[in-house]
Amino acid sequence: MIRTLYGILFLGAGIMHFVQERAFMSIIPKSWPFKRFMVQASGVIEIVYGALLLMNRGTGFVKKTLPAFLLAVFPANINMALKPSRLGRRPIPNWVTWARLPLQWVLIKGVKKI
Repeated sequence: MIRTLYGILFLGAGIMHFVQERAFMSIIPKSWPFKRFMVQASGVIEIVYGALLLMNRGTGFVKKTLPAFLLAVFPANINMALKPSRLGRRPIPNWVTWARLPLQWVLIKGVKKI
């Protein structure tokens, strides 16, 4: 059950990196270079994680690497909470961006149950 939930979550998030590429680029701290590459690379990684989990393949790999990936993207989540963010043309409510921060730790802890 949790494996499927994570699979759907990461596959969907990864696809959104390409559908809403500019929105994802906007949450990366301004001082960081190669924003488009980072968005595309993290999108591909999320698609791979999601597909592996949904196919019930490579779960050992996912369990070992997903926590590090979630830590690596955490600075973008912090940046998103600190500055007003939009998803396309719609502003994201502040409470959503702040609520997302502890959710990252819940996701990391949940990896053990995949």
